[in-house]
Amino acid sequence: MQAFDAVARSGSLAAGARRLELSTATVMRLVAALESRLQCELLLRGPRGVELSASGEAFAASCRQILQGIDEAEGSLDGLQAHPAGQLNLTLPLLMADRLFAPIALDYLAAFPDVRLVSRHREDLPRLLEDGIDVALVIGTLPDSSGFALPVGTVRPVICASPDYLTRHGVPQAPEDLKAHRIIVAGSQGAVSEWRFRHQGAPRSVRFSPKLACSTTHAAIRAASLGLGLTRCMSHEAHAELSSGDLQVVLQDYAAPGLPVQLIYREGRRAAARVRTFLDFVVPRLRAHPALRG
Repeated sequence: MQAFDAVARSGSLAAGARRLELSTATVMRLVAALESRLQCELLLRGPRGVELSASGEAFAASCRQILQGIDEAEGSLDGLQAHPAGQLNLTLPLLMADRLFAPIALDYLAAFPDVRLVSRHREDLPRLLEDGIDVALVIGTLPDSSGFALPVGTVRPVICASPDYLTRHGVPQAPEDLKAHRIIVAGSQGAVSEWRFRHQGAPRSVRFSPKLACSTTHAAIRAASLGLGLTRCMSHEAHAELSSGDLQVVLQDYAAPGLPVQLIYREGRRAAARVRTFLDFVVPRLRAHPALRG
């Protein structure tokens, strides 16, 4: 249709070919294929060139309307791709959102007021397409099918307690020493808990009965900072308390390896403007955050 429209507007096959930056032979084949499909002669060929048949005149008018509609549709898409607007759906771990991401999100919304940010909290790996997620902040190694990924940092599991608690009860030197300490756990762990370690390539584990079981990691960190015992969490979850000195890390020689933190998203360079601007805005800020330096 584009080839036929170019010939109809310019009045000759050669001029139509120049308009499309194609060879005359290619344009002739395209128009011939269109005529074959429509089973109708659109161009009358003569010694002086070509002119539109009666059917060609009517079809040319329809072509212009159809092609104009396509141009308008593509133009509207270009606008969506170029201007960040609409709703951006995000998922990330709860304490990552509360303690690290919220200030960055507020700055992004201030910079791009036409975007609405909907944040959901989840600890596991989301299915971006099925769950309707534009961007997800995830911790851990990703399967190959996760989509596009941008690394932003590293976190690690830590065992920590308040300096006051460690002064009163001593600093554990090996995992087995934990059996003599007050242990705080988070989540729905039972009456007996197990913490696993790795030292010089060999796995080790310690089983104990917690002194306090909290419903959330935030509560366990708070209890530890008040001197009630030792707790285990991810480094970013207790970053504020560790930075202020309210908590101190112990048993670092037995710590598990760090875990990557990544932003995953769909569509790559074809992603909507709200996704691309969001990534451009938050990635350097996350990479610069001390909580993601492992």
